[in-house]
Amino acid sequence: MDKEKIKNFIEYAQKLDGDEKGEAQVFCDRLFQAFGHKGYKEAGAILEKRVKSKKSTRFADLLWGDRVVIEMKKRGAKLESHRTQVFDYWWNLRPNQPKYSVLCNFDEFYIYDFSKQDEPLDRIKLEKLESRITAFNFLYPKSKEPIFENNLEEVTRKTAAQVVKVFNSLVDRGEKREDAQKFTLQSIFTMFAEDHGLLPDGFFTSLIMECLHNELSSYDLIGGLFKQMANPTKARGGRFKEIPYFNGGLFNEIAPLELNRQELFDLLEASKRNWSKVNPAIFGTIFQSSMGKDERHAYGAHFTNELDIYKIVHPTIIEPWMRKIKKANSLDQLKALLKEIREFLVLDPACGSGNFLYIAYRELKRLEMEIINRIHLEYTTGAKQIGTTSLVSLKQFYGIDLNEFAVELAKVTMLLAKEIAIKETQNWLSNSQMGMDFELEEVLPLDNLDTNIVYGDALFVDWIEADVIIGNPPYQSKNKMQEELGGEYLNKLWNAYPDIPGRADFCVYWFYKAHKTMKEGAMAGLVGTNTIRQNYSREGSLDYIVKNKGQIFNAVSSQDWSGDAVVFVSIVCWSKGEYNGTKKLYTEDNKGGFIEKILDSINSSLSVDIDLTKAKIINANKKPKVVFQGQTHGHSGFLLKAKDGYELSTKGTNQNVVKPFLIAQELVGDVNAQPKRFVIDFSGCDLYEARSYEAPFHIVSTEVLPDREAKAKKQERKNKELLEANQKARINKHHINFYNNWWKLSYGREDMIKAISKIKRYIAAARVSKRQIFEFVTSGINPNDALIVFAFEDDYSFGVINSIHHWEWWKAKCSTLKGDYRYTTNTVWDTFPFPQNPSIEQVREVAKASRALRDKRNEVMKSYSYSLREVYRLVEQHGKDPIKDLHIELDEAVRNAYGFEKKKDILQQLLDLNFEVAKKEKNGEKVQAPGLPGCIKDKSEFITDDCIKFIHDS
Repeated sequence: MDKEKIKNFIEYAQKLDGDEKGEAQVFCDRLFQAFGHKGYKEAGAILEKRVKSKKSTRFADLLWGDRVVIEMKKRGAKLESHRTQVFDYWWNLRPNQPKYSVLCNFDEFYIYDFSKQDEPLDRIKLEKLESRITAFNFLYPKSKEPIFENNLEEVTRKTAAQVVKVFNSLVDRGEKREDAQKFTLQSIFTMFAEDHGLLPDGFFTSLIMECLHNELSSYDLIGGLFKQMANPTKARGGRFKEIPYFNGGLFNEIAPLELNRQELFDLLEASKRNWSKVNPAIFGTIFQSSMGKDERHAYGAHFTNELDIYKIVHPTIIEPWMRKIKKANSLDQLKALLKEIREFLVLDPACGSGNFLYIAYRELKRLEMEIINRIHLEYTTGAKQIGTTSLVSLKQFYGIDLNEFAVELAKVTMLLAKEIAIKETQNWLSNSQMGMDFELEEVLPLDNLDTNIVYGDALFVDWIEADVIIGNPPYQSKNKMQEELGGEYLNKLWNAYPDIPGRADFCVYWFYKAHKTMKEGAMAGLVGTNTIRQNYSREGSLDYIVKNKGQIFNAVSSQDWSGDAVVFVSIVCWSKGEYNGTKKLYTEDNKGGFIEKILDSINSSLSVDIDLTKAKIINANKKPKVVFQGQTHGHSGFLLKAKDGYELSTKGTNQNVVKPFLIAQELVGDVNAQPKRFVIDFSGCDLYEARSYEAPFHIVSTEVLPDREAKAKKQERKNKELLEANQKARINKHHINFYNNWWKLSYGREDMIKAISKIKRYIAAARVSKRQIFEFVTSGINPNDALIVFAFEDDYSFGVINSIHHWEWWKAKCSTLKGDYRYTTNTVWDTFPFPQNPSIEQVREVAKASRALRDKRNEVMKSYSYSLREVYRLVEQHGKDPIKDLHIELDEAVRNAYGFEKKKDILQQLLDLNFEVAKKEKNGEKVQAPGLPGCIKDKSEFITDDCIKFIHDS
């Protein structure tokens, strides 16, 4: 770092008059020079960057790519008053927002990262710039991690970790969990209140020190404090006589505890931290997710960042209200808005520790002050009528959660929110142009939120008729619901919501109930697993919404979630009834960023341009069945190591039932794509025939039978309990069925085995994949359920299936798993139209290109010992590549077979063809089924020998 440049910049900036319009540009240019650039332009920054919002276009003073947006104000300006402006710039630069936002008045810098916290990460005086230069590390040509002094996330993590130590210790040594939770919550609020001036300075901290150093009783002292905080009658004397009345539900029940010395020490350390720097928006989640974990886990706990919450709160609350405020053009209209905003109701039916409600409350308070400010600035008589007091209340916010402690934590989060909002209002009024004394609402006594934020199962309790519903429902997948929720609960759920497919994910029920509960004109914004835009889950959620007066107006198609769950999510905001604003859909680009699309309407698959949800089932694709999921063995007793399996298969006729067993990792990830295991497969065998294969049968009867018997009996007992409780209960019989056919694989896919036994090779691919990788496999190898199997042996079918046409259809019509594409036969294959009228020469060209591609792949893999996955990772990189060229040639041959136009969208042409084929079927006309077309009489020229075969390593 050239300190001389920084000094020169400080001296130069101090000589400026501080004129916002006349000197902002030269200030920014000299700032960039101080950090090692030739100037802002050479660095690639833009001055006076046009930023479009809903109603207007404004100009940010400087934008430097994804690094920073800078907004200059005149010297002496109160920067706190301009936070909204720079936030709006940052927000409206979506989807390519800069990391940092800076406000500057020539003498001071406020640095924000709105994705993490609402308050500045740092406030730095110009004259201190040299000593605080590390806060501006992001301005260097090669960015470094900045060091900030007001990083609330770091403070909050450390503080939560300290309190968690106390809680965990209490529980570990035998205190009732409920008492430990109550004591901890009361302590959290008290430490917060102490640092916000609601208690005498240092009062709670001094009590802990007395207990620790004078060996006084925490049961008496801290318990006594909490009791006085719950008492509406002030103490007439003694040490608690200055303690105000708090109550509000939080201190209704006191559970005094006697802390040991270590607990007192840890509580003291927590109390010494600056609680005015703790961010309640994330504290609750960090604290709750860390309970029962060690300190390291507490410090590293995940939480939903504010950017993701804003993706719901901004479109459903901030933007609609800002439109109303800007549109109002009379005192009466503004007063009507003031009344409306003070009656506006917000519901989070999966509120957790209250982070969504916290931010919604904070933003609604700010919107109210926007209205008050306009009245004061534009209507003098109106100002006297309305005063300055904010009347948006915690009582306008409602939450439901099935975790009792989360409910209590959410109440504390909201109580903290009120104190912070009052302080912010006070600062805002102090810096405003209102020429009158102002009033502030009272923090104490605390609001009682016991009827607002409640414990309960949101799917089985009534919801209030809210103006907006927001939140992040639970993420259990359809596959885990049985295990995690139990059969009895699922029966209750299915009976209550018969319109939702039973295979839908759990979060779907919140989308459905939210829309069903909403009044006309209400809005909602929820986070769901990204399966809500796919298949069964979409049917019960977004399909239901758009078919019942719902309009999706803002959505993120898919993104990695910032919260605890390792999951990809969709974020959807919608209205019930007409929505007249701009509709925006955000989709991921190839670089991990987002692309913003302005659309006339957003479909229920959250896809751009082409709505493939309308694609029809093609009967010719379903019958005869040619695409299958591989075998699910269901028990390790069916599996053998490759060496043992091979030896067993060579004895007698065992090769009929002992087969190599290929998994997806081996297909795409191993150099030789060799099965490492064999499977004992009695598909098609009754018990007598299975018994004739003595050695394999003995293995299965020894390894599998006892387990299946035990699990079946357990399931029978569970079913009996369910039916006794409810005669109409749905019961699960899969373990019973496995036991009835105990010698067979759980899902042997006998129809698949029969289909591939008639051909010498089949096409296989990983069922869940990031990329299209297909390969031929000999029919002597059984495919595992991680593979999708296409029962074709010809090169033409391979070419069509391996083309960009099938891959684009797969991506658009499939479900996803953690961001990868999962092949779903009913949505992908059953709707995918094959070329309908290819000529013999076109079929030959596809087959030829198909063979050329596989030959080149095999050559590269053999020469360099590459797996298929390694080959395709290289193909995806920039640069000329022979395999890439062969894929292009194949795609062109397939396009010609379809008769598609080169410049038209592939998916649109496939969808049109899908409609055409389905219409012909409906009219009884003949259509071309998948596979070699009818014009081919001699199939032999299209069937070659290359495929994966099992190689015995002797």
